[in-house]
Amino acid sequence: MSQRSVPKDRIRKINQRPINPDGEYVLYWMIAARRTGWNFALQHAINHAAKLGKPLIVLEALRCDYPYASDRFHRFIIDGMLANANAFQNHQVLYYPYVSRRPGDDKGFLAALSVQACLVITDDCPAFIMPKLVESAGAHLPMLLEAIDGNGLLPLKLADRAYPTAYAFRRFLQKTLPSHFLTAPCADPFHGIDLPRLNQLPSTVTDRWPMADLTELSKQAALAKLPIDHSVPVVAKTGGEQAAKSLLELFLKAKLGRYAEERNHPDIQVTSELSACLHFGHISSHAIFAAITTQEDWSPQRLGPKADGKRSGWWGLSINAEAFLDQLITWRELGYNMCTFEPAYRDYASLPDWARKTLDDHSLDPRPYCYSLEELREARTHDPLWNAAQRQLLTDGMIHNYLRMLWGKKILEWSPTPQQALEAMIELNDRFAIDGRDPNSYSGIFWCLGRYDRPWGPKRPIFGSVRYMSSENTQRKVKLSNYLKRYGQDNL
Repeated sequence: MSQRSVPKDRIRKINQRPINPDGEYVLYWMIAARRTGWNFALQHAINHAAKLGKPLIVLEALRCDYPYASDRFHRFIIDGMLANANAFQNHQVLYYPYVSRRPGDDKGFLAALSVQACLVITDDCPAFIMPKLVESAGAHLPMLLEAIDGNGLLPLKLADRAYPTAYAFRRFLQKTLPSHFLTAPCADPFHGIDLPRLNQLPSTVTDRWPMADLTELSKQAALAKLPIDHSVPVVAKTGGEQAAKSLLELFLKAKLGRYAEERNHPDIQVTSELSACLHFGHISSHAIFAAITTQEDWSPQRLGPKADGKRSGWWGLSINAEAFLDQLITWRELGYNMCTFEPAYRDYASLPDWARKTLDDHSLDPRPYCYSLEELREARTHDPLWNAAQRQLLTDGMIHNYLRMLWGKKILEWSPTPQQALEAMIELNDRFAIDGRDPNSYSGIFWCLGRYDRPWGPKRPIFGSVRYMSSENTQRKVKLSNYLKRYGQDNL
C-alpha cells in the first residue's frame, strides 16, 4: 500500500533556508533514484509543486569527472535517462537531462537553475560522492534543499548505530519494519495530480547547459568523444526503469521458485541480476517487495509474532521468497546502515577489532602466491576459477554472488598485506562492476576481511581466524562446468 505524503522520517533538511513562494517552479535534482515510479523524492517534489501551484522541473545530470567514469557506467546511466525522458513525456513535468562534455562544464548549473526555484528536492544517498555533493549544494543554495531517503524499506534514520552483524540488524528490522509497510512510495506519483506545465526555460540557462541528445549519446561513437575511461567497455546489460522491470518479471516468473536451493550455483542462472538496477536507482526495493508479496498473496498479518533475528520463518512467505528478501532487505539495508553511521566505511580501520588484530598478526606470513594489481586485473593468476570470475567482471560487469566471496578471499591470500588486498578489491570492483561503489558492494568486500562475520577456527596462515575459502572446496560444492567453459581463457 502507499500514501500520498512522504513520511517525515525520510525527509532531511540540508539547510535551514525558507521556501521561496515567489519562485517559478519546484526543482527535483535526481541523483540516485533515477526512475519515475516508486520514488519518494519525486513524489515529495510533486506534492510541493501541487501545493504551491507551480510547475515541476526534473534535472538529471551526468558528470564526466566522477570517480571511475567510463563507457560502461555512462552507457548504463544514459540508458536510464533515455527511459526517463520517454516516461516523463506522459506527465506534466519538464525533464531536463544534461550530460557534461568536459570536466567542470557543469559548474554553476544547479545554482543557475535554482535561481527561479521555490525549493530544491534531491535524493539522500549515504555512499560514493553523493553526500558531499548534497552538502555542498545545501551550503550554497539560497532556498530550502531537502534530501529524501528512498534507499530501502526502512528509513535510515530509524537506526541509532551501525549494526555489527546481519543477525543483530535482522532483529532490529523485524521489530521496526512492520509499522512501515503502509508507507511505501506511490507506484505512479503523478496519479491524481494536475500540475501547471512549464514549456521552456530561460535561454541564459539552456544556451550554456543544453539538454542532452540522449539518443545520440547512447551510440558508441558519441561516448568515444567524451573524456571518460574508454578502456572499460559497455556491457550487454541495458539500464533504465523498463529494463529493470523486465528483469524483475523474468525473475518472478522463471527464477524465484528455485532461488533458495540453486542461487549459489553459477551454472544455474536464478539470481535476479537486479543489483545494478538498484545501484543506479532504476528500480526500488519497494517495487520489488511489492511484486513478490503480490505474487505470493501476502499480507502483514502473516508475519511471525517474534523478532528473533532468524533468516527464515518471520515473513510468512515461501522459503524462496524469504531467502531472496533476506538479501534484498537485510543484507542490502545493512550496507546502507554502515555507510550512514560509519563515515570511514571504505577504510581498513572500520573492520571489527578482532578481524584487524588477527589479520595484522598474520600480515607477515609467507604468501605462496603474490600478484600485482595489474596481474589481478588481467586475470593472470594460477587459479582457473578465480580467473574466470575476474573475466566475468571484466566482460559482464558482475561476478556471480557466491564466486564474488571467493574472489575477495583469494585476493586477501595473494596480496602482500591485508590493506593492499582491500585496496585491490575496491579498485577492481569500483572500476569494473556495474553495481560497484554501492553500500551493498562494500558489504561484500569487507565481509571477505571479517566485517559482519565472527572468528573461525582453526587459525590459518594469512587469514588467522577470518573465514577461509578455497577454489577446491568451491568446485566441490557448486556447479561450475558451464561457467568455466563460458569464462575460460579459450572462450574470450
